[in-house]
Amino acid sequence: MSLESKIMEAMKEAMKSKNESALRGLRAIKAEIIKAKTEPGAGGDIDEATEQKFLQKMMKQRRDSLEIFEQQGRADLAQKEKEEMAVIEQFLPKQLGEDEIRVVVKSIISETGAATAADIGKVMGAASKKLAGQADGKTINAIARELLGA
Repeated sequence: MSLESKIMEAMKEAMKSKNESALRGLRAIKAEIIKAKTEPGAGGDIDEATEQKFLQKMMKQRRDSLEIFEQQGRADLAQKEKEEMAVIEQFLPKQLGEDEIRVVVKSIISETGAATAADIGKVMGAASKKLAGQADGKTINAIARELLGA
C-alpha cells in the first residue's frame, strides 16, 4: 500500500471521527505528496525514498517551529505543531534512540578510519546514508562530533 493510499484512508477516518488535528496533519502530508508528484522529472510517481525524505523534512520543520513557539511562549501554536508531528510520525520508520545511533556512528568511525574533527564529513556522509529516515541529522552530527572529540 502506497503512502498516498494510506494517507487517504487515514483522512477518511479522521473526517468520520471529526479529528481536526489529525486531519490537519494528513492534509499537510497529502499536499507534499502532490507537490512531489508534480515536480519536474517526477513523472507523476514518487518512490519510497522520496516519501521518507519529505516526511523527514516535514518533521524537521515542525520541530524547528515548535522550538520557536515554545521560546516565544505560544503554547497554542506549539500544541498544533506537536499534534501534526504525532500524525507525521505514524508514517515514518521507527526512530532510533541516541544509544542506538551512537553504536552505528562508532562502527562507521572505525570503518572509515576517522580520527579527528576534520574527518566529520566522511562520518556524516556514511551515517546519513546508513541511518536515513531513522535518525535526525542534527542528532547524528552531535554524536559524531562528541565521538571524534570535536
